[in-house]
Amino acid sequence: MYLLRKEIFSILVFMLCMACANTFAQESPGPENMPPMPELGPNDTIPVPAKVMNNEVVPGGNLEWVWVSAPYPKHLLKKRQEWTRLRNAVYVTYPYARKAAFIINDINYKLSNIHDKKERKKYIKSREKDIRKEFAEPITNLSVYQGKVLMKLINRQTGNNCYEILKEYKGGFNARMFQTVAFFFGSNLKQGYDAYNDDRQIENIVIEVERLYGRR
Repeated sequence: MYLLRKEIFSILVFMLCMACANTFAQESPGPENMPPMPELGPNDTIPVPAKVMNNEVVPGGNLEWVWVSAPYPKHLLKKRQEWTRLRNAVYVTYPYARKAAFIINDINYKLSNIHDKKERKKYIKSREKDIRKEFAEPITNLSVYQGKVLMKLINRQTGNNCYEILKEYKGGFNARMFQTVAFFFGSNLKQGYDAYNDDRQIENIVIEVERLYGRR
């Protein structure tokens, strides 16, 4: 009786499994019973660049360049205009400062061997003609602002301000007279040159010019 019950139980389990299999087979259609696939257009599948991230292949690519522009703030625009004006003035006057410094240093070297006052004045007067011929026309075309920058650059190149140079070559009276004229134009022949503080911007621009011409 026990064996009969066991066989009947096995038959029932087998029949139950067959019934489940038939149910799944009916609910899972085969390839012939699958609905038709939709037609793909030319843009339904677009190949894209890919890269590996964390051992996974993910789409990746570069976006197109986007140019963004915005107006300068007023306070920064003013600083930029001031810097541009100074840069232009240095570019214009620096060649004159170099030439003037060369002539002045050469005159000082020659005067160091001339001790007679008359001979010194005679020599200075002869060199003055060369200076006028070299600088008269271009200097007169400079603006007052460019003239101020030029005086600073001459100080940078020679180590002496323009008042000291005039006093040495033309005497104290002429130096004071030109100082008075410069004062009325808002300038100062006695202005110095401080490459590390007040004149740091000029120094940076001069370095830029010297690198441009391969002098550094």
